[in-house]
Amino acid sequence: MLRDTGFFRASAFAAALLVSATQSLDACSRAVFLGENGAVITGRTMDWKVDVGTNLYILPRGIHHVGKANPRSLEWTSKYGSVVATGYEAATTDGMNEKGLVANALWLVESKYPDIHSSSKPVLPLSIWAQYVLDNFATVQEAVSTLEKEPFLVWTTSIPGEERLATLHFSISDATGDSAIVEYIEGRQVIHHNRSYQVMTNSPIFEEQLALQQYWKQIGGTTFLPGTNRAADRFARASFYINAIPKDDNPDIEVASVFSVMRNVSVPYGITTPGEPNISSTRWRTVADQKRLIYCFESALTPNTFWVNFKDVDFSTSTGVRKLDLGKDQSNTFSGNVAKEFKAALPFTFLGY
Repeated sequence: MLRDTGFFRASAFAAALLVSATQSLDACSRAVFLGENGAVITGRTMDWKVDVGTNLYILPRGIHHVGKANPRSLEWTSKYGSVVATGYEAATTDGMNEKGLVANALWLVESKYPDIHSSSKPVLPLSIWAQYVLDNFATVQEAVSTLEKEPFLVWTTSIPGEERLATLHFSISDATGDSAIVEYIEGRQVIHHNRSYQVMTNSPIFEEQLALQQYWKQIGGTTFLPGTNRAADRFARASFYINAIPKDDNPDIEVASVFSVMRNVSVPYGITTPGEPNISSTRWRTVADQKRLIYCFESALTPNTFWVNFKDVDFSTSTGVRKLDLGKDQSNTFSGNVAKEFKAALPFTFLGY
């Protein structure tokens, strides 16, 4: 396991630029805003070429999870309740728990995972990685302290309806503003842990993304910013804008500002890019206010932004799993605080072995 606890040296920026210029990429972007009065707000886009069947779920405390990788599945009982966005009703792709910890799963084509036959450690599928973190930890430091011990091996399988394997990396942020990025490179877990690691997109690997950030800082965002849909360009824009938007005493304005950044790095709906078949439309966006515990959702196909205010959610075990059905392409229309609109439901089944 490798761990980076400081700023990456910018000497490798030329190699990073070369990588970014030659690879076709799947999309998604994540950015953390550090606002006024201790506000922390994490935004992300979900970019994919087809509908990923996303719905929102309220998952209470006390759920016993089995990692679906028999016979060596990691097992645990959730300490914290969470609100999550699913993918294909088979994975947690995004979410926030009741302590303000946010986890995001993004595509990273360079991912290469450990050989699960190399040891007898428990196995955890990628589909449930984000849920494991949301269930078990209140802060990034808690999560990193456990993950760096590598208590399990991750395992991947084919994306529903496709032959290619899922290749993901993960970001986590907490209510203090701390951040970490977790990747699996050449079969090894790599953790980048620093409050300054506010932005993550897709390729190249995060170490090279940091080199790109240093390069664009030298140019200055008010002078020039790259404008394409490529992950490296979205990283440059998000890194500049998430720190350029003003802090405000009104947290609603700060949430709106973060949404504006995520729209800036979104890919227009329905777009295709010649020679770049894996650049995909933005399907939806989320913005999580980690101080006020408000989880906001915005579909590309509806005019309204809506949210779940955790003050109106009972996460006790007896309340059971609840679901907000977003419909095909997340086209069902909601507005305002939807905490009371979730309906009792069976838990979704994580994709497993």
